[in-house]
Amino acid sequence: MQIIDNFDMNNLSGLFEKTQEKLLNPDKNVSQEFQIFGVHIAEQLNDMSHKSLYIKLAKTEPRSRLHKTLQFVLDYPNAKSKGKLFMYKLKELRKSEKL
Repeated sequence: MQIIDNFDMNNLSGLFEKTQEKLLNPDKNVSQEFQIFGVHIAEQLNDMSHKSLYIKLAKTEPRSRLHKTLQFVLDYPNAKSKGKLFMYKLKELRKSEKL
């Protein structure tokens, strides 16, 4: 079973560069990798008001599940609420992985 579908090394290098930028930026109050990933999700979804939710999810949820969910949402650029769509898809993936 492939852990991460459609995983691209360019995405990884881009995320690594953003991680370096955020670690070097003293204005951000992030110190852990999961916090950086949570902020990255919030930025991608344009939902900075729920940044703490995405940080918590990055800490507690499997990374592969979050990657799949984020990719699903980014494939719908005209979504009214990307945050709602993200949470819906995450819920669906949780259900399907429990079966």
